[in-house]
Amino acid sequence: MNTYSETEQGAHLAPAVDALADNHRELELSIVMPCLNEAETLEVCISKAQASLDALGVAGEIIIADNGSTDGSQMIAAEMGARVVSVATKGYGSAIRGGVAAALGKYIIMGDADDSYDFADIEPFLAKLRAGYDLVMGNRFKGGIESNAMPLLHRYLGNPVLTTTGQLLFRSPCSDFHCGLRGFRKAAIERLDLRTTGMEFASEMVVKATLYDLKIAEVPTKLARDGRTRDPHLRSWRDGWRHLRFMLLYSPRWLFLYPGLLLMLLGTLVGGWLLAGPKHLGGITFDVDTLLYSAMAIVIGFQMVVFAVFTKVFATTQGLLPDDPRLSKLFRYVSLETGLAVGSLLFVAGFAMSIYAVTSWRARLYGPLDPSQILRVVIPAVTLIMLGLQTVLSSFFLSILGLKRQ
Repeated sequence: MNTYSETEQGAHLAPAVDALADNHRELELSIVMPCLNEAETLEVCISKAQASLDALGVAGEIIIADNGSTDGSQMIAAEMGARVVSVATKGYGSAIRGGVAAALGKYIIMGDADDSYDFADIEPFLAKLRAGYDLVMGNRFKGGIESNAMPLLHRYLGNPVLTTTGQLLFRSPCSDFHCGLRGFRKAAIERLDLRTTGMEFASEMVVKATLYDLKIAEVPTKLARDGRTRDPHLRSWRDGWRHLRFMLLYSPRWLFLYPGLLLMLLGTLVGGWLLAGPKHLGGITFDVDTLLYSAMAIVIGFQMVVFAVFTKVFATTQGLLPDDPRLSKLFRYVSLETGLAVGSLLFVAGFAMSIYAVTSWRARLYGPLDPSQILRVVIPAVTLIMLGLQTVLSSFFLSILGLKRQ
């Protein structure tokens, strides 16, 4: 899916592409800067990038991925000799994707156009790329953060929490998930099929690079206070939530599977403890009311585990996540027929227990029963019936999701 206007892209790219048509294979590096009203700082960023290319003797280009500036940023960039690519779809991720799609270099270094990152110091990134790394992340916490360059909320809460979450969920080697200065091989990143349009694009790149086993390195980089007088585009809580939401959605194990298994385990242990009769613990009596909550935990936990499988299958068939050999192996043993058999057994067991409960009621001439005794039969019976039906229905749905894989 294109994130920028084909017409606008063509209008801006045609002259540059014609000029570089004979030499584009020799271009080693493209420096991409997303831009939305960066007239105050754009010139100095381009100047630093140009000086760096000259000092390193690198055949490269500078691309300004403009996201609809109204302050003359496009003219400043063109006058400085940079290539302007108009990106119609709004958002940080959209701008980067448009710039990357238009880039002609083998390697790409991306960074914000607010003068917070020093484009004069890109040699460590290029060295790692030349050494064979697919993604080279800057690390601001190792390179140094100037006073007031990063809000305290971001420095001590937002970035550490989101980075730790990413490392936990995906075992990523990156210790600064959201550094805006990073380099990558264009061919490697294009294979990831990045799709997000907003600030969460920064997380998507790191997460997918980790999941697809790309070779990742980090280099220290400095963060300076940006040179703009206006407020930044970043919105702390909104964009922080978008990063966290993306990571959770890309990790069905932590979002669904592990919590679901925990609920099922706790529900089964507590339920089994209470089946024989009321239990007393520390002066508190646990009876059928607690048993009912245990059954609820088992059912909800089972649903979460099923959702984890659904999400994983859907994400892999749609190319959102890489193929998982464990999932392929699971499909060899867990088929529609297996699910139908297991579900039917659970349903029959629950139905048999229900008949036993009705028989007990009949023996008392359908009169009053002791709730503490009869519910110890009814609650497990209802739970087994629900689990049986859910297993049957989930098996059908899972088979539908797996059709594309087959």
